[in-house]
Amino acid sequence: MRLQAWMLLASIGVVTPLQAQAPVPAAVQPASADARLRALYDGYAAWDARESEQFEDARGETKSTAHLPRVDAQSQLRRAAYLQNSLTQLNAIDTEALSEPERVNAAVFRTVLENGLGEARFRQWEMPFNSDSSFWTYLDGRRAFSEAGEYQRYIGRMREIPRYFDEQIENMRAGLKRGFTVPRATLGGRDASIALFVVDDPSKSSFLKPFADMPATIPAAQQQALRAEALEAVRGSVIPSYRKLLQFYRGEYFPRARTTIAARDLPNGDAYYRANIREYTTTDRTPEDIHDLGLKEVTRIDAEMRKTMAETGFKGSFEQFLVFLKTDPQFYAKTPDELMGVSSYVAKRTDGKIGEFFGLLPRRRFAIVPVPDALAPFYTSGRGGLESCQMNTYDLPTRPLYQTPALTLHECEPGHSFQAALSQEQKTLPRFRQNLYFSGYGEGWGLYSEWLGYPMGIYRTPYERFGALSYEMWRAARLVIDTGIHRYGWSRQQAIDYLSSHTALSQHEIVNEIDRYISWPGQALAYKLGELTIRRLRAEAEAELGPRFDQRAFHDRILGMGAVPLTVLDEQMRAWIAAEKAKPAKSG
Repeated sequence: MRLQAWMLLASIGVVTPLQAQAPVPAAVQPASADARLRALYDGYAAWDARESEQFEDARGETKSTAHLPRVDAQSQLRRAAYLQNSLTQLNAIDTEALSEPERVNAAVFRTVLENGLGEARFRQWEMPFNSDSSFWTYLDGRRAFSEAGEYQRYIGRMREIPRYFDEQIENMRAGLKRGFTVPRATLGGRDASIALFVVDDPSKSSFLKPFADMPATIPAAQQQALRAEALEAVRGSVIPSYRKLLQFYRGEYFPRARTTIAARDLPNGDAYYRANIREYTTTDRTPEDIHDLGLKEVTRIDAEMRKTMAETGFKGSFEQFLVFLKTDPQFYAKTPDELMGVSSYVAKRTDGKIGEFFGLLPRRRFAIVPVPDALAPFYTSGRGGLESCQMNTYDLPTRPLYQTPALTLHECEPGHSFQAALSQEQKTLPRFRQNLYFSGYGEGWGLYSEWLGYPMGIYRTPYERFGALSYEMWRAARLVIDTGIHRYGWSRQQAIDYLSSHTALSQHEIVNEIDRYISWPGQALAYKLGELTIRRLRAEAEAELGPRFDQRAFHDRILGMGAVPLTVLDEQMRAWIAAEKAKPAKSG
């Protein structure tokens, strides 16, 4: 991998590392291995913040500057050179000479660098969006800022959108030229997420939402001046940029996007798919191995689902039961507030149990809010984050309430929002790890959180338990479908039919999900592989420690180490098990 990393930089045109922003030269590096490593990753953290246009304010909170990142090809190649230079210096540090905490940091840092180099190898920046995520969606502010400087920087970012979009368009044109595009089959209707920002009246733009209720600490005259600046930025920069992007999407990108759907059909596609699997799962598992594992998990969960169906008293076939669940009005909210109310109640019931399962609880709270209108029609069911847990309330007849408990556990507590808050509050992690995310670890924890709903008593009816099993089946089926599409050449309809026949997901959700797997190869594999890793480690801990096993300590250890590759998680948790086993038994 180390030699390959250098060769790939040569293959994409990077032959010399940065001099001005390179890591600390070896000649002036501190003598000890630990100090050399810290200097290297601290330098990377500062560099990454600059490249991402982020800074820390006086309170230590991460804020955005007045600029959007440079995303042109030259800047991307420059970044790749920096990553290669960093990896070369990391390889020069004797791992055996590192302390145990720094060995973990070194393993995490290596994965970060190699993932970045892997994306550079395939010029991932030439395909900067997929059916799930896009570069144009989250640029508008969601709420008021706390001080005038934040408003001024936000206006600065609005003014940078023309340059930022032009760079993205140029990248996408390069991708079109070599056949490296999002599949056309997944692009229909996605232009609506751009068109939403093209408004005739600039004062109606969502970019102005933060100015609707500005804090009283900003003088009225300054508020008025900032609003005027913002309106002019929307009129002169934002709307014209979105209009230009929309024209490009409809007139150039969509018509010329590739008509194939498999990653293997891309340039160097098989290698690209395997690199994506490595990045998202942080394992060396092959597509073939993952496909076989998925088939076994589908068979196991299917048996559990049929048992749970019997508990409901339903008299028809399994297929008829799925139709019943997808069509009976009793299972669907009539208003968005009703759906979010069910989710909120699940979160509060989880609050009542959380202390039995975790010793360390985050101070930060989260809100439960709807998915933004620009994303909702083709977005997944929900997404958890540091400040909010999003529930998709678009097209309520496709959002069954029997799946809401599992969804809330995954996205909110003890899943992503809970996990993100604890991660942010960790003060012992190096800066480069404080906002780090690995899909295998993070999504594996989210799916494991759904499983915790059973011992917590969150699933109160057979229907809710079936909903949880359906969600687990959804993630197991991903192992089959993702590899089926990108390794074995499944058609889009074949993938839709497979997911439809194995889960209680609505048809709307199923189509959105399949398009997500098509346009984002490998990412969907992370959930089940991560969850299986955590559950296997828990089973090993229970077997080794017997009555001395404490699930609170087990969970605290997993979340306390921060985001790590699954290989590191495995090593660290086995070391924890051994250390717990070596402790003397408590007397009395």
